[in-house]
Amino acid sequence: MTTPTKDGGAPRRALPRRNGNRHAGPLRIAFDHFAGKVTQWSGSPFAFGMATGAVLVWLVSGPFFHYSETWQLVINTGTTIVTFLMVFLIQQSQNKDSHAIHLKLDELLWAMEDADNSLVDIEALDEDQIEVIARRYQDLAEHARSTKQSKEKHRKQAPAREPDADKAPGHRSREGDSRR
Repeated sequence: MTTPTKDGGAPRRALPRRNGNRHAGPLRIAFDHFAGKVTQWSGSPFAFGMATGAVLVWLVSGPFFHYSETWQLVINTGTTIVTFLMVFLIQQSQNKDSHAIHLKLDELLWAMEDADNSLVDIEALDEDQIEVIARRYQDLAEHARSTKQSKEKHRKQAPAREPDADKAPGHRSREGDSRR
């Protein structure tokens, strides 16, 4: 599937949808909202203070309960339940954040003319395929360090062209781009 570029140039491959569920249902939306709020709150100084206070109350109450097994069971059970539930809430928020970051990076890859577009949606590859690509970039980094280059083209260089050969319909000119 391809989509036209903003400037009317050649079409490019559409970014893949990472989630087959096109429209989130009300339960999913509510869970997403709830998980985000709880994750944000649980990382606050107030939440840390409350947790510390609960542990201190438990410690101070030890002598009143003669440090019984039930007294120990209360803190063990409470922390286990909270930890178990927080794992799912934090993971949901982490998945959402990770997905958003990947989409932003994919857009940057598409937007940069010299970027290696094969890296778009790389997270969908299996671990072995990612490791092969990682080794390629490690080799490039070692080569750049050994030759003291700050940046190296990671794609094969095309044969030299006439200066106006790049002015094909839809080509984005980078004249006046101060980054180059």
